[in-house]
Amino acid sequence: MPKKNIAQTVEEIAEPIVEEAGCELVGVDFVKEGSNWFLRVYIDKHEGVSLDDCEKVSRPLNSKLDELNPISQPYYLEVSSPGVERPLKKPR
Repeated sequence: MPKKNIAQTVEEIAEPIVEEAGCELVGVDFVKEGSNWFLRVYIDKHEGVSLDDCEKVSRPLNSKLDELNPISQPYYLEVSSPGVERPLKKPR
């Protein structure tokens, strides 16, 4: 599956999990750095994203991705806030 399609597929899988955690899905990136692939899921919340918020998304998302297996190669899952310097992709 092409990188772009992987990111879109993961967005669809992640959206209800992120909403259940009380957050908003900001974006998903699937990128290769060196010899490793990284699936980065960016979440946001009006009060700011805490480590607990990232965990509330990461654990069930990891389980769902293991169950559905949309990504054939090994990868690292990272869930975080988009950061201050990241450009907005979706209108608020």
